[in-house]
Amino acid sequence: MSKPGPRRLTTPLSPADVARLRVGDCVLLSGVVYCARDAAHKHLVELIDGGEALPFDPVGQAIYYAGPSPARPGNVIGSAGPTTSGRMDPYTPTLLRAGIRATIGKGRRSLEVREAMKKFGAVYLGVVGGVAALIAQSVVACEVIAFPELGPEAVQRIEFKDLPTFVINDAVGGDLYEEAAARYARPLDKLDKGDRWCPTGGDR
Repeated sequence: MSKPGPRRLTTPLSPADVARLRVGDCVLLSGVVYCARDAAHKHLVELIDGGEALPFDPVGQAIYYAGPSPARPGNVIGSAGPTTSGRMDPYTPTLLRAGIRATIGKGRRSLEVREAMKKFGAVYLGVVGGVAALIAQSVVACEVIAFPELGPEAVQRIEFKDLPTFVINDAVGGDLYEEAAARYARPLDKLDKGDRWCPTGGDR
């Protein structure tokens, strides 16, 4: 894992932006991100397979797996927490091939998706579940741009300012779940002091 300290990135992401990220990096992401869940992904892939244009240029862009709730009066967006990323696994390799460089969500990805990230130079960023209201505070602007008939699952163009994320899968095959499991599988007395972490800040 990389050393602590957030990296600041702005979309669209360049190949160099993605190449320097490693598992465990904290990333504060700004710029336009496209929000879509499984129903919208199905439509997007159908467009690609049919040789039709997508409703946005995918090159260098990021997709956030969420279906935000309607905004209350005076707010830009409602609750905007992540959904389980595995739902999008059947569609993700096609979108990565089209130019998407980052996906954002929660949970593990399939082997096929991880291999596609290596092949096409993409990363998977995690956001913490259960803090949807906090995530919404990073939203500057939001608008539906495609498939409005899907309601909250329509494709939305969201502008973020410093969305807090962390790298779960990098473009060289790193996997945070695997690395963390290997690190913490050691007996407690064999852990380095820096690994013996607990929420209070002291050693366990």
